[in-house]
Amino acid sequence: MLPHHSPVLLRSNPPITMPTPSRRFQSFSDLSGVAHELAAQRERKTAEAARATALRQQREAQRDLFARAVGPTQPLRHPSKVTLAPSPPAPIAKQQLRDEKHVLRESLSDEFDVSTLLVADDQMSFRRPGIGADVTRKLRAGQWSIQREIDLHGLRRDPAREVLAQFIRSAHKHGIRCVRVVHGKGLGSPGQQPVLKTRVQGWLIQKTEVLAFVQAKPAEGGAGALVVLLAPARR
Repeated sequence: MLPHHSPVLLRSNPPITMPTPSRRFQSFSDLSGVAHELAAQRERKTAEAARATALRQQREAQRDLFARAVGPTQPLRHPSKVTLAPSPPAPIAKQQLRDEKHVLRESLSDEFDVSTLLVADDQMSFRRPGIGADVTRKLRAGQWSIQREIDLHGLRRDPAREVLAQFIRSAHKHGIRCVRVVHGKGLGSPGQQPVLKTRVQGWLIQKTEVLAFVQAKPAEGGAGALVVLLAPARR
């Protein structure tokens, strides 16, 4: 008998496979195209590097331009400084203001008789010589637009005179033509006599800027106010 041998198992090794490239070239022309592409990439990188170098050199040249122009410099040990004094405030002409108030107070007399210059009708009015009756008629009709007004209620005689004079002068200076002056009806005065009303009429007549005035319409103050027409401002 033949000797008994254990069966032998033969193992087969897996087949060896070669790695496949990501891109398969079919011909030499493909390899030539890749070479050209790589060469183009190298040229672009070289050009970019050259541009970056030129830009850096340009910045350095601009930074050093002042230093090259003036040459070597040294900082001052004690830099000169000038301390400017603040501008003095504009002077206030206090004496001139006092003189102007005095002139205003003295220029409007309380002894002035206005009765001969007022037009006595149902509503007292005034117009200077040479001013036609149509002016006061238009004032009463409201054809002149009231541009400013002043209320003298509660003021005593001297303060009221100064305030009114300044108001008329300022309005005329700024080219205002029509104003309203509220003086009240005098119901709060002793004996309910309109003392301030009469004085305001006299003061206005003495002002050369005033051409005419009429009693205001009921909706604008009635007997307690006057509508005043001023002369044009001189240019």
